[in-house]
Amino acid sequence: MTDILFVDRTSKKTKQEKVYGGAFLDLLYGNGMLSKWFSPFLRYIVAQWRWMSCFYGWLQKTRLSRCKIVPFIEKFHVDPREFLEPVNSFKSFNDFFIRRLKETARPIATGYDIAIVPADGRCLVFENIENSDGFLIKGVKFCLEEFLVDRVLCEQYKHGAMAIIRLCPSDYHRFHFPSNCLPQAARPIDGALYSVNPVALKKDIAILTKNKREITVLLTKTFGQILYVEIGATYVGSIYQTFIPNEFYAKGDEKGYFSFGGSCIVLFFEPGRIQFDQDLLDASRKNMEMRCLMGQSLGRSFIPF
Repeated sequence: MTDILFVDRTSKKTKQEKVYGGAFLDLLYGNGMLSKWFSPFLRYIVAQWRWMSCFYGWLQKTRLSRCKIVPFIEKFHVDPREFLEPVNSFKSFNDFFIRRLKETARPIATGYDIAIVPADGRCLVFENIENSDGFLIKGVKFCLEEFLVDRVLCEQYKHGAMAIIRLCPSDYHRFHFPSNCLPQAARPIDGALYSVNPVALKKDIAILTKNKREITVLLTKTFGQILYVEIGATYVGSIYQTFIPNEFYAKGDEKGYFSFGGSCIVLFFEPGRIQFDQDLLDASRKNMEMRCLMGQSLGRSFIPF
């Protein structure tokens, strides 16, 4: 498999990602002879036959799956000192996967005019979706209208800014609000469950418009109207929303969580609403993901307060 490199925001060092299920991912999206013969068929089965993800997800909820927790923590260097509950309290691997963290583990960046990264993950940012060539792969550009399935929203955001946060299986999988807001009801869009790993996206950028997702409009005073999109992926058949629509939430409050697997969150900002942090812009201009933690600064409002 092609090495997946990212910049760790805390240490500023470039690191290589440890991929969960790397051999299977290589079979699906690699360049080997076996992959070329079988990968199109296998990708279709894994992504379209939803019962496979549901069955695998069910296995992660059984008591037998508990035996995977400690080896997983050790292999992927997950810090159990951050957990709200002790490791031995988890009754299944999925309990560990949807774990809660201590409040002190993820400090929230202060400042009314600062939006935060809504989840642990590898982040890419784009200042202007329409003019950006960073999401042009093999001559095919990410299609906003197909992704949102809404022409009005597409017109509203096509010159806006976009942040993509890709979660790996080893990440904390609860997601949070990036700003004080009044969230509207989530709108589900049914779809497949392709992998959102960079290796897969380099094969087919349209994966983002094919996968199951949910879109929530966040009404804010500081950043205008934000679109918050959760994307399901292979073995992520469930996106759980824990918020109540039309109730006020503060920056950093929980919005929901993903069940087992890798997944992705995309935030859309209207034009002229956010100035992304410079380190995120610098890395993204090199097409390099930056691993961020929930609560860290994402950017600042253009409107002075």
